[in-house]
Amino acid sequence: MMRALSIAATGMQAQQTNVEVISNNIANVSTTGFKRSIAEFQDLLYQSSSRVGTASSEQGTTLPTGSQVGLGVRSSGITRVLTQGSLTETDNPLNVAINGRGYFGIQMPSGDIAYTRDGSFNYSSTGQIVTSEGYPVEPSITVDPTATSVTINPAGQVIETLPSGKQNTVGQLQLYQFSNEAGLSALGGNNFEKTDASGDAVRGLPNDPGFGAIQQGYLESSNVNVVTEMTSLIQAQRAYELNSKVIQAADEMLQTTNQVR
Repeated sequence: MMRALSIAATGMQAQQTNVEVISNNIANVSTTGFKRSIAEFQDLLYQSSSRVGTASSEQGTTLPTGSQVGLGVRSSGITRVLTQGSLTETDNPLNVAINGRGYFGIQMPSGDIAYTRDGSFNYSSTGQIVTSEGYPVEPSITVDPTATSVTINPAGQVIETLPSGKQNTVGQLQLYQFSNEAGLSALGGNNFEKTDASGDAVRGLPNDPGFGAIQQGYLESSNVNVVTEMTSLIQAQRAYELNSKVIQAADEMLQTTNQVR
């Protein structure tokens, strides 16, 4: 019975992690460029009282199944789902979405480059294109403060129109991708950093082979599906309740055993 208690406890801990992941997905249902995550689990060690395939008699017969009891479950990882989110029109010329693969590069205060799918950009006081937190886009792009309009084409070229009607190409948005996007480490603020698991960033231009196109006046919505998350939440809750029932049953059986005279 003591083993049943510990096994059920691992199940409750696993489902607690599952609920925490689901709750983070639901909390970020409106976060620009957010990618939902899935908790993954694996079974623990097994205790064998008789191993399958061992001899069961002197005549050479073997056990067809054996006897193994598992010791529970543990979290093996939390995987980010990288499917494309839907594009939402905003009519803001500095809102850009990536339709396809790739990340924008962001210059962090530390000097490192962070990566994001959030294209809700703004102007700094000098006309430089920055994120909502004031971090410059990499490579740096500055628009003339007197420009009457800015166009960002699908290839990522930033074109300003001056009051005289003259148009200038003032910069080029670049995209970055990784051999293992799921290996990126989240920094918060819709930003990621590369890791040994993600591999080094590969730089390219929008619309290049393997890279997405830029859509001006749009933002990529979160890829969280509320119906899917609510269904997963119900399943996790029921699994948690079942494990708690196992603990309750094991406790009652131990109580019965202790009352035997």
